[in-house]
Amino acid sequence: MQQITNTILMIRPVSFRMNEETAVNNYFQEDLDIRNQDINRKAQQEFDAFVDKLREVGITVIVESDDAWADTPDSVFPNNWVSFHSNGDVAVYPMFAENRRKERRDEVFMRLENEGFHIENIVDYTSAEDEGYFLEGTGSILMDRVNKKAYCALSPRADEALFIEFCEDFEYTPVVFTAFQDVDGQRLPIYHTNVMMCLAENFCVICLDSIDDPKEKKNVVKQLKADGKEVITISEVQMHQFAGNMLQVKGTDDKRYLVMSLAAHQSLTKDQLSRIEKHCEILSSDLETIETCGGGSARCMMAEVFLPKK
Repeated sequence: MQQITNTILMIRPVSFRMNEETAVNNYFQEDLDIRNQDINRKAQQEFDAFVDKLREVGITVIVESDDAWADTPDSVFPNNWVSFHSNGDVAVYPMFAENRRKERRDEVFMRLENEGFHIENIVDYTSAEDEGYFLEGTGSILMDRVNKKAYCALSPRADEALFIEFCEDFEYTPVVFTAFQDVDGQRLPIYHTNVMMCLAENFCVICLDSIDDPKEKKNVVKQLKADGKEVITISEVQMHQFAGNMLQVKGTDDKRYLVMSLAAHQSLTKDQLSRIEKHCEILSSDLETIETCGGGSARCMMAEVFLPKK
């Protein structure tokens, strides 16, 4: 079992803009005072440059284009609706925003099969949407695939019972907590686990200040340290620069990279950088438009492919 992969799926946006349906509980989103078509064009430029950087170091990037007819402004974040597992299973997740549910497309599965991957079984959790329960993929769930633990910060987009069901289906031990951020003087739940936490092979980048309950915080640290992970903490200010929204991947000759946005990279201190670079190289790309309007960053744009080859 491997924690990281060298193959990722990315969806090139065609109608990217600030999604009004997700803004109700994604406090990272902001509106830009430019036309939507200009926002989309800038997002495409950022996307293409990011893909080029990944491919330059030998990371396999499968790019599927968004469906122009679907009007899916957040399609650039496929990790929220699907995850691909080494036993051939694919999990499909229930989404909070109605206009995000159209992102789930069979063409994506056909594309992966055409690329030589084997899909054994689709585990579909989307019926939970009818009851008003959500669990947004690897945005909500951080999987330690080697140690069979899964971490989840509960929020309107991450239901505890659904998370436990996922853990039972995929044989993970659940680690549940709630992470908060300051919004207009209130402490409100952070919408996705993967904006405050990044789980790599031998280390974890995490905003512990966002876990307000001391017992929950202690338990998360205990679980990470029990598995030999170095805990690298970031501040809430750095989290808002998407310093938690990172993903470790493999490039040429299995070389390890921690992939993040330029904003995240620039927010890190010398000490944090040196602690990360002990483990792997950093690869960053400018994602300002996508981060500002989409409220997500580099990690959200990459759906890891662990599927077996045919």
